[in-house]
Amino acid sequence: MPLSDLPAQGPFATDSLRDDVHDDERVADVRARLNAAWTASELAPDKAQAKLDAQGKIYVRDRIALLFDKGSFVEDGRYANALQRGLPADGVVTGRGTVDGRPAIVIANDPTVKAGSWGSRTVEKIVRATEMALREELPVFWFVDSAGARITDQVEMFPGRRGAGRIFHNQVALSGKVPQICCLFGPSAAGGAYIPSFCDVIIMVEGNASMYLGSPRMAEMVVGEKVTLEEMGGARMHCTVSGVGDLLAEDDVEAIELAKLYFSYVPGTWRDRPPSYHAEEPSAPLTKHTVPERESVPFDIHTVIDGLVDEDSFFEIKPLWAGELVIGFGRMDGETVGIVANNSMVKGGVLFTDSADKAARFIWLCDAFTIPLIYLADVPGFMIGSEVERGGIIRHGAKMVSAVSSATVPQFCVVVRKAYGAGLYAMAGPGFGPDATIALPTARIAVMGPEAAVNAVYANKIAEVEAAEGPEARDAFVAARRAEYEEDVDIERLAADLVLDSIIEADELRADLVRRLAYAARRDRHFSERRRSVPPV
Repeated sequence: MPLSDLPAQGPFATDSLRDDVHDDERVADVRARLNAAWTASELAPDKAQAKLDAQGKIYVRDRIALLFDKGSFVEDGRYANALQRGLPADGVVTGRGTVDGRPAIVIANDPTVKAGSWGSRTVEKIVRATEMALREELPVFWFVDSAGARITDQVEMFPGRRGAGRIFHNQVALSGKVPQICCLFGPSAAGGAYIPSFCDVIIMVEGNASMYLGSPRMAEMVVGEKVTLEEMGGARMHCTVSGVGDLLAEDDVEAIELAKLYFSYVPGTWRDRPPSYHAEEPSAPLTKHTVPERESVPFDIHTVIDGLVDEDSFFEIKPLWAGELVIGFGRMDGETVGIVANNSMVKGGVLFTDSADKAARFIWLCDAFTIPLIYLADVPGFMIGSEVERGGIIRHGAKMVSAVSSATVPQFCVVVRKAYGAGLYAMAGPGFGPDATIALPTARIAVMGPEAAVNAVYANKIAEVEAAEGPEARDAFVAARRAEYEEDVDIERLAADLVLDSIIEADELRADLVRRLAYAARRDRHFSERRRSVPPV
């Protein structure tokens, strides 16, 4: 490239006050070529930028600028594939920076370079970045917007020891060691769809983000199914139906804001504790009237959560999926806690296969990163019926119970109202060694509810009484048996028998938990001597 053709910007721009005595044309040529390679990835070409604008997307480097503190980003591999025209940085930007003062790595696809597809050097850059994360124990932000592998590079980037498979291998090694946070801005196709799946949280931009192993066109060719991209793997589908997506964002900016907010609740590495923040009072304190006393009256468990956590600190995960169970992070007295809560407003709070999966993974996440867990139980139990049995509810329920059993962080079971059957076990009941089992006066603990229990035990007798003496006698008989049952599982009796550690009013619950969390902070984290468990997945 002639020196006169050099762009004005770039780190290797020529000096107009050059000293001919010390000039070397070879060095000038190197500078010229490096400058051209640098500027090629500094801004999106006009046509590509117009496409981004039409899609409501922002350029990859602008995304990174929104993530990292100003001036903190250090990039690696910017000149990857510089000898090949049209592939600036080989379609991926990698490097380190600080997020609110905390170091992290970013791996960001550039959709303006062949739709963010992977070539051999793309894969090498990603592998090196994950190796760096493993070596330095740094969190990873994945900014995914990629059409998948370049078929032209498949031999170089797909099958080998440092091929694409190594990315997934390293992600599994990173799991539970450091946070992996994915912002999905566009497609994540074919094998590349597994990158988000190995992350702790997936934030998807509605209307742009998608995940699928086979495209709609491929589905039509292979299995004869005609389906739209949104139906196949769109953001809303994954956040509401499959449960693969965790959070739905309106645009790129909101996705990055959510990623940073999520990061504020978790430590940078498994060795650390989550960040502490200034303590605040709840937005609406709990009172004796917050929880309806009649267990048949549904209510939104968010009111209890908001009364426990610091004001506006609850960060819900998977809010659009399996709503009968609410999970998320909150802060109590400035410290991060994980909340697992049954919501009677949705399907009566009954546990299904999806809600069991939702809980299990969140419990594993909290246990990995030293985040105490608070369970708010208002659960009739697991769903019954042929449909859920065929769907493997026993296996999924066992998964949740396994997660509760093996978690070694402080765990507190709060029985808000009912905790029936295996629902008590799934919500960290006394048999699972929680640091405390606390009940509100509205609580009931039993194998099943009074109505179901009386009917199960006395069905034949009830029919006999009705046939011999009429409906009034039947109702009196049922009422008497119900009273006996309720006396047997009376909440005071359970406290007297040390099934419960405490019974307190709702307005005392937050202060009690804050004290207990402080005392439990140094608990032993050992669970079992073995190589690993065999979970019922």
